[in-house]
Amino acid sequence: MVLAMLMTSFSHANNEVEIGGLLLDNTKSRLGHDFYHEFSQLWRDIPNTQGVNVQIIEQMVPRAGTVLSLKLNGRAIYVTHFGRRQTPVKEKVEQAILILIDAMRKSQYRQESPDMAGDGW
Repeated sequence: MVLAMLMTSFSHANNEVEIGGLLLDNTKSRLGHDFYHEFSQLWRDIPNTQGVNVQIIEQMVPRAGTVLSLKLNGRAIYVTHFGRRQTPVKEKVEQAILILIDAMRKSQYRQESPDMAGDGW
């Protein structure tokens, strides 16, 4: 029985595990957590996220609400503002996901094409 367990553990060690990109949560408020939760549900369905790091950063603005930023590999691609009152999050999350997908496509295109200049011209 011990031999069978050792054989199983060695066979699992030889299998490669594919890890997708990272989604980092730097939110502080309930609204920010709601945004992250909705975003993470859609993030799971995006293909080809290997090597992609996405960070959601929240900055609290006194008496004005909060500012959420979305960064792709350290570069800001989306910024939105939420007021102090409850705001529907779903539309802004869908907008952020579409912008993220477009930014991922553009960055992969630049990486795959050594003949293209960095600005695409």
